[in-house]
Amino acid sequence: MAYNDSRRASVRIFKKLKYGWIWASSTFVGNFVLAFFISSFFNQLGYTEDVNYVFFLSILAVGLWVTEAIPPFAVGIFIIAGLLLGFGTDFVLGEEHKTPVEMYLGTWTSNVIWLLLGGFFLAEGMSIANLDRALFKFTIDKFGAEPNRLLLGLMITTAIGSMVMSNTATTAMMISSILPLARSMGKGSAYTKALLVGIPAAATLGGMGTIIGSTPNAIAVGALQEKGINITFVEWMIFGLPTALIGIYIFWRFLIKKLDLSNIELDLSQILGKASNQKRFEKNAVLFTLTITVSMWLTEPLHGIPIAATSAIPIVLLTLFQVIKAEDVRKLPWDTLMLVAGGLALGIAMVDVGLTDIIMEKVSALPIPLIGVAVVFAIIAVLISNIMSNTAASSILVPLGLSLPGMWAFAVPLVVALSCSCALLLPVSTPSNAIAFSTGMVEQKSFRPGGVLMIFVGPVLAFIMVMVYVLIFGVG
Repeated sequence: MAYNDSRRASVRIFKKLKYGWIWASSTFVGNFVLAFFISSFFNQLGYTEDVNYVFFLSILAVGLWVTEAIPPFAVGIFIIAGLLLGFGTDFVLGEEHKTPVEMYLGTWTSNVIWLLLGGFFLAEGMSIANLDRALFKFTIDKFGAEPNRLLLGLMITTAIGSMVMSNTATTAMMISSILPLARSMGKGSAYTKALLVGIPAAATLGGMGTIIGSTPNAIAVGALQEKGINITFVEWMIFGLPTALIGIYIFWRFLIKKLDLSNIELDLSQILGKASNQKRFEKNAVLFTLTITVSMWLTEPLHGIPIAATSAIPIVLLTLFQVIKAEDVRKLPWDTLMLVAGGLALGIAMVDVGLTDIIMEKVSALPIPLIGVAVVFAIIAVLISNIMSNTAASSILVPLGLSLPGMWAFAVPLVVALSCSCALLLPVSTPSNAIAFSTGMVEQKSFRPGGVLMIFVGPVLAFIMVMVYVLIFGVG
């Protein structure tokens, strides 16, 4: 088989030799050496050993997240292990730098972890109950079969679903529901492209609407909680929901204008067959649990029960109704929780040793106003989220934003979290895009126009909505 003389071809050949562990190992060692090299220059600035050590860990973690020498969740575990080794023993740092390591281990049981876990149970329950066809029929009933309206309806339905369950699970459900339609229209159809680009975009953008809709949201909330600032489920929705809906509307208008869907005729007979009653009990049980859980989240200001505590509702009810069984629990994305715990631990360490203060002191000294710094944070967030995990991106940037003075310490972490959900440029930019791309019915270049659009529109929209919220409610 012939290969082009390119780096990608060499990588393919290398992988065919089944020595992937050599590639991963060499990349890991390369990241370690590079982090050590960069840190050696930082060490010359005269900061204390604990600051230098956390800086080294931060650079190494960023490199591992970008290159994926090891899976992202493994980086999270590696971070916690590195912090325990440095601050809990005498092997790396001296006795004077030993600190209680419980605050790093405590990230495993933080409110953010429990909140995400409750969302995972809801997502798994909806998947088991086969709610995808019901969602599709509901969308057609409400929006009709006119192509543009149906596309908008599918995107809004996807967005609503992604606000209470993972973006990945929502995309998988919606893609499976529209795949018969896409296949009947063919790969070359503009409407097929609109569906397979619009639905993952709606899932990713819709995740901005609630705290549990996207992992960066939970990371920002968790980081603010460490500073004594609590954001309720409803408070987040005040700025998150409008940001999500406006972003989706702009993306929809962009799609229908670029792809010209006005002359498309749809045949929905294949996917509007008689619904199966096989899982009626499971569907009712999941809908009942979903209603109670979301109601408790939305009414937190009234009853005062934290959303992390009410996240136990789906865990208890869905297992009580036996919708979710032991084997289903084992399939939950525990790796995401490991990644989040590691990211939170790194953020705590950066704040605790004063590294974030040092970085933001240098940033604040730049000849630009703080509003410019906030905008730069938003742009960086969306750019790096296109090439690495948005969870990892927010884990890096949110702690830095917390060190800004005044209201910016509150606003910038929120802007960063929302901007991280605007990464739509590549199939690998978000799992939702990857799911759509995996169908084989949409090309990689199809994601680019919308991705470029959101690189510019997303951070601006996030910045405006957060600042309106901050100024109206006087927080921060």
